[in-house]
Amino acid sequence: MKTILRSDELNCPSCVNNIESNLNSMEGIENATVKFNSGKIEVEHDPELVTEDDLLAAVQESGYSATVSPF
Repeated sequence: MKTILRSDELNCPSCVNNIESNLNSMEGIENATVKFNSGKIEVEHDPELVTEDDLLAAVQESGYSATVSPF
């Protein structure tokens, strides 16, 4: 499953590495990619192991807020 998150708080390239690292270290995440310019966070994951709330919590633990986006 692919879930798209959006964050308006990305203000430096290190944010990208921080969020990607936190997401990619979670069990059930196949791949997480952060697009710095658009604030788009694409996450491929197993919905049985990782919920949208889990994804939002991981981004928040990185120090940023995000919301689930339809696109």
